[in-house]
Amino acid sequence: MTKVRLEAFSDGVMAILITIMVLELKVPHGETWDAIAPVVPPLLTYLLSFIYLGIYWTNHHHLLHTTDRINGSILWANLHLLFWLSLIPFATGWMGENHFAPVPTAAYGAVLLLAGVAYMVLERTIIRHQGRESKLEAAVGKDAKAKVSALMYALAIPLAFVHRGFAQAIYIAVALMWLVPDPRIESALKR
Repeated sequence: MTKVRLEAFSDGVMAILITIMVLELKVPHGETWDAIAPVVPPLLTYLLSFIYLGIYWTNHHHLLHTTDRINGSILWANLHLLFWLSLIPFATGWMGENHFAPVPTAAYGAVLLLAGVAYMVLERTIIRHQGRESKLEAAVGKDAKAKVSALMYALAIPLAFVHRGFAQAIYIAVALMWLVPDPRIESALKR
């Protein structure tokens, strides 16, 4: 099978997720700068989640550029990833509306962790289908960066109950690690 429909569907889902998140933002009541104060937490959470969805979109784009054919396992692994990404607007809204309370902050981390694991599953499924000499295998290798990210999320979840600021700092640190699209894949494509 070709990957065209998979790419189009995934792009559409990610665009819808960003749209849902922005539609959940509430307009401030009032015309002074003070009116913005109550919506700052949801805005900050939206910004972080927008960045995360952008990271997933760009890395998914690069990932599929290494793939010349797909199968049913890849389709299901991709749906698995999209399922966890589809929960980001819910976790975003919950954390933002509750001003970064411990349980919503931990839940946000759980969604990020499970989305990260789903991305690794998709990577491994593509590599298994493409073969050990595939461009993707050459590019990502053991993918230490993804494993470190998952470990950081796993650490942040219980930290949300101890000091939610530490958990949020970890979420931001992981996003910063991934902000630039993976150069390993770009390099593998050039070879």
